[in-house]
Amino acid sequence: MKAKALEMNDAGCVIESAEPEWMMWVKSRSIKSSGKEDSLSINRAVELTKNNTRMTLSVAFNYGGRAEILDAVRHLIAEGVAPQNINEEMFDSYLYTAGLPNVDLLIRTGDETRLSNFLVWQTTYSEYHFTKVLWPDFGKKDIDKALISYSRRQRRFGGL
Repeated sequence: MKAKALEMNDAGCVIESAEPEWMMWVKSRSIKSSGKEDSLSINRAVELTKNNTRMTLSVAFNYGGRAEILDAVRHLIAEGVAPQNINEEMFDSYLYTAGLPNVDLLIRTGDETRLSNFLVWQTTYSEYHFTKVLWPDFGKKDIDKALISYSRRQRRFGGL
């Protein structure tokens, strides 16, 4: 993790963490999942990159998109929000990623070609990059390859 954080820092990337307790985002809030081996490394990465502005790298551990959506719905109901008052912006504010930008590029490592319940709401208009390279081996040349591929795409965000 330390080497990856240094690479991301050199690229001007901010690494952030988010809540709840059972999932971690690499975003500038404190990480609540004590007992995880990588918590110290992640906290160091967050601290190292907190002043960067070029991009945001979000990483989730022990996260489920369906559970996140159900949790948001439960909170809306518990707060008594009338169904006709719920719009995309409001719903988004109840997700764990509230305040984070939507995902522009999702990189899936390890030769997997599915989302696997990851950021179901937030990746609606994302671009995807699939690679056979495993996460521990994913380095600068792999990031460059993904970003070059992304830069060649014409984003329409649902338009024709």
